[in-house]
Amino acid sequence: MSKRRMFLRMITASLLRRRSRMLIALLSIAIGATILAGLVTVYVDVPRQMAAQFRSYGANMILMPAEGHSLTPAEAEAAEALIPADQLVGAAPYRYVYLNMVSRQQTFAAAGTDFEQVQRTSPYFKVEGAYPSSPRQVLIGKTVADTVGARLNGVMELTWFPPAEEEDPQADADTFEIRPGMTLSGQADGYGMSDEGSTKQPVYVVLTVGEDGTIASLTVDTSGETEAIGGRCGSEDFTAQFIGKPVGGDSRLMLGRDIDGISGATVTSTAVVQAVNHVVPVEEGAAPRIPRTINFTVAGILETGGEEDDYIYMSLDDMAAITGEPDTLDLVELSVSAAQENLERYTEAVTASGHATARLVKRVTKSETAVLGKLQALVFLVTLVTLVLTMVSVSTTMMAVVAERRKEIGLRKALGASDGAIRSEFLGEGLFLGALGGILGSVMGFVFAQVVSMNVFGSDIRFNFWLVPITVAVSMAVAALSCLLPVRRAVAIDPALVLKGE
Repeated sequence: MSKRRMFLRMITASLLRRRSRMLIALLSIAIGATILAGLVTVYVDVPRQMAAQFRSYGANMILMPAEGHSLTPAEAEAAEALIPADQLVGAAPYRYVYLNMVSRQQTFAAAGTDFEQVQRTSPYFKVEGAYPSSPRQVLIGKTVADTVGARLNGVMELTWFPPAEEEDPQADADTFEIRPGMTLSGQADGYGMSDEGSTKQPVYVVLTVGEDGTIASLTVDTSGETEAIGGRCGSEDFTAQFIGKPVGGDSRLMLGRDIDGISGATVTSTAVVQAVNHVVPVEEGAAPRIPRTINFTVAGILETGGEEDDYIYMSLDDMAAITGEPDTLDLVELSVSAAQENLERYTEAVTASGHATARLVKRVTKSETAVLGKLQALVFLVTLVTLVLTMVSVSTTMMAVVAERRKEIGLRKALGASDGAIRSEFLGEGLFLGALGGILGSVMGFVFAQVVSMNVFGSDIRFNFWLVPITVAVSMAVAALSCLLPVRRAVAIDPALVLKGE
């Protein structure tokens, strides 16, 4: 029989003879290994789990137009491509405008977006009803719904008024040549009524130039005016007065001289004349900047308790239809599952690309980093305390074994056994228990980590195969350290005193 086989036989025989004590030591090591493997598994998987949890609190990165440029969907996609696809949870584009409910004399902020992406970046949205899934459907905030008394499946008539453009000398009628067939548009402030009293409401005109350089047709939009008064300025009886009148150059029409105003609507009549006198060419291929009105169906009502309750949400296609200005975005909200250092690297890469300017949502990323750091520190501390307690338990058990085997050790030393042989036997027993406890702990540790993950994070955890040898190695190291003091006591036994019964 070889020395190795003899050594193993001695160890196993010694363990079997003291099954109760060794079982306690084995259970201590196995429990310690279970906590070690379980908490390390949680520790390693915590960043992924926490990132998934924090994604429910909204976006953590925002893309905005680069300075001096607009942001198009193509540029947004190019910027998003710089972020690893497996880390990009969602990318919700937004375009913001103001829309009017003329019948209620109310103006609301509206956002065009992609609802599929919104559900990924903002899973905390609480929607009564459903997200819009078809054209001409909207999701309205709770505040908007309460203000106008909107209900699910009800109809909202929304009107977009082009924003007033800053005066541009190059756009004045004197600076462009009037050509037959041209389309010109203009606007001026009219008169309207709201709950607060009289207000300025824009009046829009679109006209075409005939072969003789005069006005061939005129369309007046007075959607914001009181229908029975200023609204009459859009009637054919009033607009027919402009047909055949000169436009551009030094030609300036005057109310009362060239055009008869409508009784009771002098302000609006004057606004129409002023708008005609300050028309500008409509760019070739572009739609005239006139108000557009579309009826939308309320698919859902959004309630978050935040500013989102003040908005009307629609698809980007519907936003383009009502404004006539597609392919422009104000920002893109990104939800990225990554550590803060990676997020910072991605923002630098996106900004450097020139496609867009990327910024982190500090309140989300800082909170995520702070919570993650504290949780990992807690896991590390609990693991350390568990290993120390395991070491104390195993050491105490082995001390009891040494005391029980005191006479046996003294006899062996009297027969010529060396201190090294005594050390090897006790360390061998400890390492054997450590290896067996480490294997059991690796299996039970994964079960423990799975239970923790399901109860805390609500998702499965990944099994890391590399953790098995690490757990076994640490368990063996803990068992070996636990045996140092008992081995020292065993080696210090005096055979003469033991044999005399002292």
